Amino acid sequence: MTVLVTGGAGFIGGNFVLDWLAQAQAQAEPVVNLDALSYSGNLETLEAIKGDRRHHFVQGDIADRELVSRLLMQHTPRAVIHFAAESHVDRSIHGPEAFIQTNVVGTFGLLESVRGYWGDLRGPAREAFRFLHVSTDEVYGSLQAQESAFTEAHRYQPNSPYSASKAASDHLVRAYHHTYGLPVLITHCSNNYGPYHFPEKLIPLMIVNALAGKPLPVYGDGRQIRDWLYVKDHCSALCRVLEAGTPGEVYNIGGWNEKANIDIVHTLCDLLDQMRPRDDGQSYRRQITHVADRPGHDRRYAIDARKLHRDLGWRPAETFESGIRKTVRWYLDHPGWVQRVQSGAYRQWIDSQYGVSA
Repeated sequence: MTVLVTGGAGFIGGNFVLDWLAQAQAQAEPVVNLDALSYSGNLETLEAIKGDRRHHFVQGDIADRELVSRLLMQHTPRAVIHFAAESHVDRSIHGPEAFIQTNVVGTFGLLESVRGYWGDLRGPAREAFRFLHVSTDEVYGSLQAQESAFTEAHRYQPNSPYSASKAASDHLVRAYHHTYGLPVLITHCSNNYGPYHFPEKLIPLMIVNALAGKPLPVYGDGRQIRDWLYVKDHCSALCRVLEAGTPGEVYNIGGWNEKANIDIVHTLCDLLDQMRPRDDGQSYRRQITHVADRPGHDRRYAIDARKLHRDLGWRPAETFESGIRKTVRWYLDHPGWVQRVQSGAYRQWIDSQYGVSA
């Protein structure tokens, strides 16, 4: 038995592959890991499983139907877990085309390849097959302060090129279930944080800038609210959905941790004050700088994950307080990883360690 993971060298996908192969140690199913190694794909994240025969990495594009079809036929996976996506809102504002190509066109190509593969399966293999599409709460749009959290029935109202491209991919996945019978599962997660997060997102950016003595840029008043989910909890939820989810169903995955961005930054500063104090004895809060808000910035996201708890018995293991402390400690303990990402040296590292050019 094998699973095919797309985007398995990215932040969430990489954590998923590591956790998947760690479960039950040698009993874990092998992983075929397909990643295009765009700017945020980093094989150094997977250094712990270098040489593990259960991990087969392939550099390639999900839109390459010939490649994907060949991998499916060669490895006969019993599931596809689809992480591969362009995911940074700021980048989507400045360059939306890449998001359409990867998130929409790429997902379409992947679905076509998988549909052909699944259509040729017979008996138990066909019945057991699953296509798990990992999406985002941003497809639901923005909430007002007093509105109820997003449920799976909330209508789509994407407000950025990124969220619009993910909404489009969701619709394609849903259509392939209802039109062709492809056994799909769709998940919508809230904001993830944790180890190996590319330092352009809020939490790793604040940690890295604080330690470097740089300004901590906060959009607008910093009162934008997000629900925060520790990445390892997200991975465990995905495993549970893959194991017991009902084909055609959507499951929201959240951490039950609504926090304003400015409060997140304050928490990070306070933790760093404890764990790595500044040389001058001042608080890292002195580095906070408010900058002009980004265009169309959604005010609040909140995930209602009760369906996942009710139907599949899942709840997060980490509180925000425990997860954020683990995250800060990880970045303090891995300065080399951060430095190589910031300098771009991780691309040379990939080539030297794996013989794969990014």
